[in-house]
Amino acid sequence: MKDRYAVIGNPIGHTKSPLIHGLFAQETGEDLSYTALEGPVEPADAFAATVRAFIAAGGKGMNVTAPFKLQAFALADERSERAELAGAANALRFEGGRIVAENFDGVGLLRDIEVNLGLPIAGKRVLILGAGGAARGALLPFVAARPAELVIANRHVAKAQTLVAQVVADSPLLACGYRELAAMGHFDLVVNATSASLAGELPPLPPGVFSATGAAYELVYGKGLTPFLRLAREAAVPRVADGVGMLVEQAAEAFAWWRGVRPQTRAVIDRLTVPLD
Repeated sequence: MKDRYAVIGNPIGHTKSPLIHGLFAQETGEDLSYTALEGPVEPADAFAATVRAFIAAGGKGMNVTAPFKLQAFALADERSERAELAGAANALRFEGGRIVAENFDGVGLLRDIEVNLGLPIAGKRVLILGAGGAARGALLPFVAARPAELVIANRHVAKAQTLVAQVVADSPLLACGYRELAAMGHFDLVVNATSASLAGELPPLPPGVFSATGAAYELVYGKGLTPFLRLAREAAVPRVADGVGMLVEQAAEAFAWWRGVRPQTRAVIDRLTVPLD
């Protein structure tokens, strides 16, 4: 019998995870099955019951997407440091009767930026917009990459300050509101980790945050030029990208965590990429 894996979310019809992991399995020769599960949102214990039923049927691991990342974190018996800081899990592994939680979102994002886009952030000024789950997941990998400065900007400054306070004191972190960005000059990399682009909206960015030699990265993927990326293009930012590479890279991290072999990602990214026109 093939080892069983799945992605769970609600809704789940849009997911690319079965395609991605199917391609990974073909490339690596791993014998597994991977399906999509639409998890129930009610009653409150329905998610846990669904996961435990999957484990009982021989499941080895799960990817977790909205709206279940917080519930997956709470369900786990063991959590990584990245998952602890994010307060959320996007991957689960089932071993020895225990549920282990990880969060690969930040690792996948950083790898896409540094490896696929060729933009190392060591010594650079980096701005992350938003202080929600996406930003929380990115924080530890970004700090480890040694930027000169890492600014978390959010509408509610207290939320950004709370996030920054959870990281080691000697890290180059700063929390602020959007208005304060006007006095900070430009950044080498600006990452939009807000949900604004899902609604076709734009975070209230002041002019001048983008560098004419820098990059802009949108976590939303498959939407073409979002308002954020359009603003970056208008500011003559030479490198703009959406989150399809992050999607594939975090999936590769989960695959390696489960199977002990890391698949190649370039061909899968190219297959899923929507031109930014």
